[in-house]
Amino acid sequence: MKISVGDKIFNTANIILLGLAALVTLFPIYYVLIVSFTDPAEFVRKTVVLWPEKWSLVSYRYLLSAPPFIRAIGVSAFLAIVGTFCSLLITSSFAYSLSRKKFKGRKAILMFVLFTILFGPGIIPNYLLVKELGLINSLWAVILVSLTSGWYVILMKGFYDSLPDALVEAASIDGCNDITAWFKIILPLSLPSIAAFGLFFAVANWNQFFNALLYLNDSSKWPIQVLLQNMLIDSSSSSLGDVDPLIKPPPSTQLKMAAVVIAITPIICVYPFLQKHFAKGVMIGSVKG
Repeated sequence: MKISVGDKIFNTANIILLGLAALVTLFPIYYVLIVSFTDPAEFVRKTVVLWPEKWSLVSYRYLLSAPPFIRAIGVSAFLAIVGTFCSLLITSSFAYSLSRKKFKGRKAILMFVLFTILFGPGIIPNYLLVKELGLINSLWAVILVSLTSGWYVILMKGFYDSLPDALVEAASIDGCNDITAWFKIILPLSLPSIAAFGLFFAVANWNQFFNALLYLNDSSKWPIQVLLQNMLIDSSSSSLGDVDPLIKPPPSTQLKMAAVVIAITPIICVYPFLQKHFAKGVMIGSVKG
């Protein structure tokens, strides 16, 4: 196929512009990574470090020897694992029940779900509800407040609507009730949607910041994002508490860079395992029939 001169110029311009956009987007990540692995003496000596002469892990050793930092990682891991499991369980079961045509009152409930998308309760009603439930300063407050959303329920319902009703009917003939059919037949067929929504929920729970800041008063229960925010504000390393005295503290900027790298690494590691399902899962509910 012959390409005209105008198309060649257009394609070349597109490649250059997209390459520059990618460079501008990736450079901050590259700089954070390089600074976190630079030797502290070299970092203090140079104004800008684009490639270190001497690599060092002192920033990571210092962070991983700080009990508050390790505790914050554990809290974030708990929120990501338990919160994602609970969110997937509630969202998938709720969406499946709304997709069953024999479920009485499903249209009324669906209208309530749509209402929550259009009109949110706001911060103060949520806080008062959590307070009345006695969940202030509890990790479950952070999980339950962001357990699911009406938008995710509608999207997953669209996926369940695309599945043939004959599957559930055949299962009922074999003696399965709705719960058994959902668990043994529908869920295995829902791996693309589970993977896509699981990634959404995992990222949201790992990055919990505002809800944790609002409902958690005890600093020992802060997730990594809240601790990272304190580190970014505090120019010293006092927010990390008592650290091994044998490890000399690196510059605070390097500590912040290393903390950012550690904070984004788990999600980057999880994404490749879900990528094969993600492309299909993002199309959930877009086509029916």
